This record gives sequence, C-alpha cells and structure tokens, in this order.
Amino acid sequence: MEVSFSHEIQSLRLGAGQTFHGEGILAITKALLQSGVAYVGGYQGAPVSHLLDVMVQAKPYMDELGVHVEACANEASAAAMLGASIHYPLRGAVTWKSIVGTNVASDALSNLSSPGVKGGALIVVGEDYGEGASVIQERTHAYALKSGMCLLDPRPDLAVMVRMVEEGFRLSEASSMPCILELRIRACHVRGSFEAKDNVAPAISTRALMEEPAAFDYAKLAHPPVTFGHEKRKGDERIPAARRYIADNHLNELMPGRRQDLGIIVQGGLYNALVRSLQQLGLADAFGDGEIPLLVLNVTCPLVPEQVADFCTGKRAVLVVEEGQPEYIEQEIATLLRRRDIQTRLHGKDLLPSAGEYSVEVLAQGLLAFADPSLLPPLPGEGGAGGKATQWLAANRARREAVAAQLAQPLPNRPPSFCIGCPERPVFSALKLAQQEVGPVHIAADIGCHAFGTFEPFSMGHSILGYGMSLASRAGVSPVMQRRTLSIMGDGGFWHNGLLTGVQSALFNPDDAVLLIFKNGYSSATGTQNLISTPGFAAGPLPRRNRPLWGQRSTPSDKHDKMQSLTHTNTTIESTLRGLGVQWLRTVHTYHVEKMRATLKEAFTSDFNGLKVIVAEGECQLERQRRVKPWIASLLQRGARVARVKFGVDEDVCNGDHACIRLSGCPTLTLKDNPDPLKVDPVATVIDGCVGCGLCGENAHAATLCPSFYRAEVIQNPKWHERLFEGLRGALVKRLRPA
Repeated sequence: MEVSFSHEIQSLRLGAGQTFHGEGILAITKALLQSGVAYVGGYQGAPVSHLLDVMVQAKPYMDELGVHVEACANEASAAAMLGASIHYPLRGAVTWKSIVGTNVASDALSNLSSPGVKGGALIVVGEDYGEGASVIQERTHAYALKSGMCLLDPRPDLAVMVRMVEEGFRLSEASSMPCILELRIRACHVRGSFEAKDNVAPAISTRALMEEPAAFDYAKLAHPPVTFGHEKRKGDERIPAARRYIADNHLNELMPGRRQDLGIIVQGGLYNALVRSLQQLGLADAFGDGEIPLLVLNVTCPLVPEQVADFCTGKRAVLVVEEGQPEYIEQEIATLLRRRDIQTRLHGKDLLPSAGEYSVEVLAQGLLAFADPSLLPPLPGEGGAGGKATQWLAANRARREAVAAQLAQPLPNRPPSFCIGCPERPVFSALKLAQQEVGPVHIAADIGCHAFGTFEPFSMGHSILGYGMSLASRAGVSPVMQRRTLSIMGDGGFWHNGLLTGVQSALFNPDDAVLLIFKNGYSSATGTQNLISTPGFAAGPLPRRNRPLWGQRSTPSDKHDKMQSLTHTNTTIESTLRGLGVQWLRTVHTYHVEKMRATLKEAFTSDFNGLKVIVAEGECQLERQRRVKPWIASLLQRGARVARVKFGVDEDVCNGDHACIRLSGCPTLTLKDNPDPLKVDPVATVIDGCVGCGLCGENAHAATLCPSFYRAEVIQNPKWHERLFEGLRGALVKRLRPA
C-alpha cells in the first residue's frame, strides 16, 4: 500500500561527494535525475510503484529541476508519452508493472520503436516474476525482440543499477532504440549504497520551454511506406549501433574464474542468486570470486555475438542461466555458436527448470548436474563440489521433512482475503444471497481488490481477463446464457480500461448485461493512489497549481470532514455513465446488504433490455482508517469524548451453525469454545481488530440469521453525566442480579 516518502525524497537531492543509502527502486529514481530526465510518467503497480509515488510526492523538487511528472491513466498512455523523444532531444522515462502492463502498452511501443527516438527513451518495468509475483508468469523479453528495443537486466547492486540507467539513456540515443530496464522484485527492494552525482536539469524542460515545434517529417511516423525503411534500419543500423555501444562501454561484465574449460552466462538480475548457489557448492566466495568464469548480461537484448563467441571459444561446456520461458537467450546463443562452428557444449533448460523462479536451491541443483562427474570431470575441493552441495541440499530436505513430521496433518490453506471492514465484502455477501433467489449467474471478475471474492467463502468469478476487461470478457458468454451475466470491476479498472473496452462496447451493440462497479474512491490494489473520481476532485478541472496528483492524499481540515464517509462527494463515474448513454443506473452504499441484495435481484430480473449498472459506493477502509485514527488520537490526547462502535456475539443466543461466518468471511468474526458445557459446537465471536463496519449485523438481518449480534458503544473520556448514569445503571444491575 501507499506510504509517505517524505524522508526518502530528501535523498534525491544528494550531490557529488555524498553517499546514497536506500533500496533499489529509490536508487533508480535518483539515477533518472542524475541522467537529466526531462519527463517521467507511468502507471502504479508493484514492484515499481514507489518510483512514480516518489516522483509525485517530490513534485516541488521536480518543478525546481523542470522535470514534468505525469500520473497516467494506464500503461498505454504512459508509453505514448515517450513520443516526445521521437522528434526532440528529450530524455524520458516511464514505468509500469510487468508483462501485463507491457501488454497494455504494446500498441504505443510498436509505433514508438518503428521510427526510433532522438532523445533517450527508458521504460522501467517491474518484472513481477516468481513465487512472490501477483500476475501471469511471462517475460518482457519477447517485446524487446519483436519490436527492436534494448533490454537491460542489471545486476542487483545499486551502483550497477544506477549506471545501467545512465547508460540506458546513452544506449538509446546511440542506437535510436527505446530501452527497457527490467527490475525483478528483489532488485527493486535490495538495499545498498552508491556514490551520488549531481542531478542534471534538462536543457529543455518545464522551466526552459521550446519556442517552436520540430519541422514536420513524415519519416518519423509509423506509417507505410516509411515503415518498411524503419524495419530495414533496425537490422542494418540500430542493432549494430547498440551492439557497438554495449561492447565499447563494457555494459556486460566478465567475471574471471580459475577453471577456463567451463563457463556460465547469466542474466544480470540472477547474479546474486547464482553467486550464492556457487558459494554453497564451494565454487565461489561471497564476493563472486570463484572457479567458473561468468559472463553477466546486464543487457540481454541485443546480445553481442562476438562477446558471446569469445567467451565460449575453448570451453568444453557453458551453462546459460535464464529464468522463465521460452529460453530466448539460450536459443540465440545456440544459433550464433553453430553459425560460427563453435562446438562448445551448451546447457540451460536441460539442467534447469523450464519455468519458475530460480532460487538458490534450484540453481544449486542445476549446477550440481552441470558439474556431475558423469557429464564433466569432478571439480576441485574437499570431497568435490558435488559432495558439499549434496550435503547442503540433503540438509535442506531433512529440515523440511522434520517440520512435516511435527504436523499431525497438513496445515489448512490460508487464502488471501479482504481487509477488515473492506466495503467490498458486503457486496459479495449480498450477491451470495441474491443468487439464492435468482439462481447461479456467470460472474466475470476483474483485476483489483475485489478479485479476493474469488477465494473462499465467496468463490465467485469465472474469469479474469485483464484490468477493466470484465464487461468485455462476458460479451461471448451472455448471448448464449439463459440468465443474465454479471461483470465486476473497480473504479480503478473502470478508468484504466473498462469505460471504453467494456461500457462503450456494451452500449454500442447493445448488450443485455449487468455491471457492478466498486467505487471505493481510490486505485486501491496498486497502493490507494487517487483517481479522477477520488473525493476531493471537483466536478470540473481544477487549476493546475491546486490539482492533486495520484499518490497525494486530500486531507480534510475539520472533524466533520474527517469523520464523514466520502460517499456522495464525487459523482464523476455516474455522470460519465449517464453522458455515455447508460439508462439503468443505481448507486447503493456497499454496507447496506439488504438494499444491495434487492438491487442485484432487480438487475437480474428487470424487464429493461440493455446495460444495467450498479455503483457500489463505500470508501476504502484503509484510507478511512488513515484519516480517522490520527484524528481520534488527537481527540484522546486533548481529553475529548470519543465514542466508537463495537460489535459482539451473545454466546447464549448463538446457535453454533456458523452461517454468519460463511456469509461474511471477516477475519475478526471467528470461533471459540462454547461456554455451555452441554453444547459441543463452538460459538461465533468478534475478536479485537473489529473496525465496527456493521457487516455482521447487516448480514444477520438480510439473511434472517439468529439474532445473536449486538451493537455496543465504547466511550472514552465520557462526560460527567455519562459517568453518573453508568454508575447508577451498574448499581441497579448488581442489585437485580441473583445471589
């Protein structure tokens, strides 16, 4: 989630002679400023979201340098920003998350890479791959290959990463090719230091404007017939220029080793894991000094054939360590070796898994096979490298087996869930109840927090086809379905892609479908960044100096603004839908389960034939707590009266069927032993952490469950008459209590 970077922002001002300390993505941000970047844009999303968040929160300093910062509506609009570098000597950088973001931006990237760039163009992509990923397990490498772009994969060392940013701009300008800098999850968050340089204010900037635009040049457009010339220049001029720059400036690193008959070619981002695995085998120390020479590819596309050939010549075997599939690098190396009649044995995916993250243990197993005596002579060392590695791997297996032996049975699954008090959970409860009346419906899910509805206890969502694509994804299903389909998207997905690809298409055709939009006020799944529909945005465009950017929060000034729900303060979504022609539109507060259930039932059974839209309105609970908690703390510090709502379960009334838990799934609604010794079923209970959203009571009412929930008010710093009344009431209850 989004955090404040007020302290980290100060490190962006460091100059020559000072040392930067911090994590990888912040170092990349500093490197952009050291490179003289003129404009920065992007779309939020882990693991590179901090880059844009920091830039947005550092806007006053960006204005000092003349750097323009743009929080883009989606990745396509971010990629289109780089069009500024086609005609002008402007260095631009944009950022987004992983392959899914690159997919969205692909149209603009193709049209950018065809004419090429004059100013350096850098695309920072968070390569969200491996066990910590949250998206599809694909790679960005294919886009660099198909579109003629350079791909940098820097070794996870802050000094190297910063250098690759600076060299990436120069490489782009030397070759006229846009450059992609991919950062793996661990590279984004690796910590270290580097010697800072002075930031460079761009020659052309928001503080030094151009007087005239560039002269019209049809050759700069991605249009036939000039596109055929563009394609030829990619192979004849741009890629050779890029290879010369890579070789002349030693962007790839050669790590010498004592064993000259073997070699390893590794993607830069995997260097740290590889060295650690070599260390476990006794083939290297912690600093990488070891037995086997390494060619570290900080630039994985294009490869430099002469560099690879020189490294492989004279060796009996070379291992290519390339994470993910297909094995683009391994195939290219195999081709160039065969064309040069270099007979070095090449290994890669035959010894390493074809897919999945290359952890230290996975790499160690592959290296052990690479160094196995049946394949190659045993390597030096006490007991041989194989002996040491085998012992280490066996010890790991033994530890796992020992832990498993302590468990009577496997641990239960712990699927992710909505936050406590999330305004989206009540809607899924209402949807569950509505389907009991109208029957099961096909539900097209979407990217966002609401995707947690695909997990238990709701298990709703037949497909997820992309951010804001749910309404479009049901277009092939609804015409052949007897019952109406439901599409779900958030307000972030609505503005990202859903408005055009979903709503516009459904109205044009026209389609008889139901769309549910979660309007929580923020792009919550990417870090609660602001949207055009975030409360605080006026109905019309604000003056530029007053307009909040994504990543900046609007902070209410008085207690009424702080405590009120942010509903009904921004109707941009509703007015947009009406302006587009939506006739059936309902806005319902998410916590009103019974009303939401009735509205869903109406949408599924209405005689209206066309698009029906339900806007489920309820502020993101995380953002609400960020506003409310500091305000309550200040009231308590002043000794002011504070009342908060708390819900609980009457143990004597609870019948132990747990329907309330199955309908809610709230983490604070759980079980405890039944206090009645004659009853064996555990009873429901509300534990600490409840934020008082009231969903448990709403569900009990809407579903006609047992009336075991109670609502209480906890009062801190009560008034004198409240103390007196409570004392009298307590005394009366004590007298009435049986002896």
